[in-house]
Amino acid sequence: MKFTLHKTDTKTRARRGTVHLAHGDVATPAFMPVGTYGTVKSMLPRDIHAIGADIILGNTFHLWLRPTTSVIDEFGGLHEFIGWDKPILTDSGGFQVFSLGAMRKITEEGVHFRSPVDGSKVFLSPEISMQIQHSLNSDIVMQFDECTPYPTTHTDAQKSLELSLRWGQRCLDEHHKLGNKNALFGIVQGSMYEDLRMQSLTALTDMHFDGYAIGGLSVGEPKDEMIKVLNYLPNRMPSDKPRYLMGVGTPSDIVEAVRRGVDMFDCVMPTRNARNGHLFTRTGAVKIKNAVHRHDKNPLDSECDCYTCQNFSRAYLHHLHKCGEMLSAQLNTIHNLRYYQNLMKGIRESLENETFDEFVATFYAKQGLDVPELGLV
Repeated sequence: MKFTLHKTDTKTRARRGTVHLAHGDVATPAFMPVGTYGTVKSMLPRDIHAIGADIILGNTFHLWLRPTTSVIDEFGGLHEFIGWDKPILTDSGGFQVFSLGAMRKITEEGVHFRSPVDGSKVFLSPEISMQIQHSLNSDIVMQFDECTPYPTTHTDAQKSLELSLRWGQRCLDEHHKLGNKNALFGIVQGSMYEDLRMQSLTALTDMHFDGYAIGGLSVGEPKDEMIKVLNYLPNRMPSDKPRYLMGVGTPSDIVEAVRRGVDMFDCVMPTRNARNGHLFTRTGAVKIKNAVHRHDKNPLDSECDCYTCQNFSRAYLHHLHKCGEMLSAQLNTIHNLRYYQNLMKGIRESLENETFDEFVATFYAKQGLDVPELGLV
């Protein structure tokens, strides 16, 4: 993997770059649609190409349990199995294990838990996570870590990040032992404590990962707490490596994180919200189930170039949603993901043209909002 930093905004910390990976280049800032089970819900691979995604995310935990890596191995890797020829990032399974709550037991060696598929006893360790992701042949591999819950005490957050650091070194060792030439990213933890975040970042930087992710945000904390972390952390991460904010977020979350120096994002929000009839537009969110749309002949967004907006009215989308038709989820998802990709494209072009400040002002003005203060540290 190679990361090229093309330009940094002079008024903010926003960056325009390119991540060069085995299956292609990813222009940054970038948003990665989430394909948990090897599919972006409601989308064909050709649809994902059409909405402009350069990279998608796959879920190590779920693919390991079903269909299992032995099945995917028969096809030569995840790309071949799902029919996707562009880059894939796989998460390590750490967040999914965290989500199991009382169903899991964390030890120094790894995590013991009951499979949510069949209830069998399962063990996942840093080494096993690296082996799974090597088998999947993902372009970007994520270290196995413990996702620190919110809220948590300083003592517990420190214990958690120190365990993640030890696991991070084991991930590196196993990654190299396997001869995996794909990228491996470390994950910065430390909850909302600046001293712990810096302890985690310093140790991970000394390990020389290919890129660095910010974990432990978007786990229930208030938005202002997330912004406090983003005000100081991305700028202290290595400037020659990609910076990835995991699990974030809303369009405004992404814009604010880009202003603070983040390069990569993923979130289930555009796909999950689409299935629930919550659609993103340049003027704000639209709840397509509302009766106000029943006779509306207008597209969702007159400036959107997606297949949905170019061909269908709000009235038709309202009808499909009320009837529970499968086409509703598909058309809504096409739109939401294209909205996100257009957002990222607009950000990148404004950075290239040195008009990012104006882009941000317009983004908020169209929603009737003021631009938030930066408050950088």
